[in-house]
Amino acid sequence: MTENISISNPSEILPDKKRIRLAVALVYFSLGLCFSSWASRIPDIKTALHLNDAMFGTILFALPIGIFLMMPISGRLVTRFSSRKVLMFALPGYTICLTNVGLVHEGWQLAIALFIFGVFGNMCNIATNTQGVLTERIYGRPIMSSFHGGWSLAGFTGALIGILMINLKMTVYWHFVTVVLLVWMIVWINFPFLVKTSLAQRLVEPKRKFFSKPDHDLFQLGIIAFCSMASEGIMFDWSGIYFKDIVQAPPSLVILGYTSFMIMMATGRFLADYLISKIGRKLLMQICGVLISSGLFTAVFMPYLITSTIAFMMVGLGVSSIVPTVYSAAGRHPVIPPGIAIATVSSVGFLGFLMGPPLIGHISEAFGLRYSFALIGVFGIGITLLVSRVKALNNQS
Repeated sequence: MTENISISNPSEILPDKKRIRLAVALVYFSLGLCFSSWASRIPDIKTALHLNDAMFGTILFALPIGIFLMMPISGRLVTRFSSRKVLMFALPGYTICLTNVGLVHEGWQLAIALFIFGVFGNMCNIATNTQGVLTERIYGRPIMSSFHGGWSLAGFTGALIGILMINLKMTVYWHFVTVVLLVWMIVWINFPFLVKTSLAQRLVEPKRKFFSKPDHDLFQLGIIAFCSMASEGIMFDWSGIYFKDIVQAPPSLVILGYTSFMIMMATGRFLADYLISKIGRKLLMQICGVLISSGLFTAVFMPYLITSTIAFMMVGLGVSSIVPTVYSAAGRHPVIPPGIAIATVSSVGFLGFLMGPPLIGHISEAFGLRYSFALIGVFGIGITLLVSRVKALNNQS
């Protein structure tokens, strides 16, 4: 469920569209910084709580549970009060939830903290992506890749901060507090420039059935996003653990895999629009699928520091362009409005991001972490095969 808006004269809402684009991009950056900060300290948190892979995987389920229980409520809140007003409440709550994660001492406490983190994260996700859609309408051309690039750049920044904090031997809590103070400063400066909408504009969207059959093309795009985001999700939650337990990297380099992944994912997203203009959407997405599989299989069969680092860079490049390209293709749907189409694809795709990492924990406990990564590697092959069958990607440069 997304906020719908009809902007007849964008200059009346915001005179400087470049400034609103920067403000929205920095909100994406802030959310990415919070999430990557959590991801960068996952190995430390898992070790401190003495959790095995299965127990940790079970606890990770609390995050998607919080997100999905909040999803219908978040949509109604954004529709009724506007994405800007929801962010005014949800973003501070999200940052406070991050610091609470740093205070846990038992597994059940982590589960509760992650559940609430998911609740506020869902509100932030729906509101921020709505801001992205509205900004794209103001520009009149696709710019979503740049927003996702900003989120990925935040992941890289969060990884660097994580490396610094780990080497300074700073506790998880004070690491997260430092990040939250930085986020508050960014949001405080840029919040006045987010898109403002009136109640009348927000209620333009016609009523839709809560449960309705999804469009076939959008469902296929959602499956592609699911495969990509599942691969992305295990990189966030398990890359550090893979480098610690399988690669057996030195403590100061445990985060190297995650960092290399984030660098290449951000780079790929900033290059995506140029590459599409040269080789087209289909070919780019097929190459990305091959990169995902090749990277994960390389890490599985050659689990050494240098080869695994290169492998994770390949995965980063692979997942970089899939989701923004899928969103862009969905936004070109001939019948369904862009905001609704993107929300439909996002809902299916986000399942992979949320459900993949917890399942990996249970598979890892039963068969080993390397087998888990090999299983996700098959998803890249699935992307390459499915892209050729999606009509929504035909004749799109």
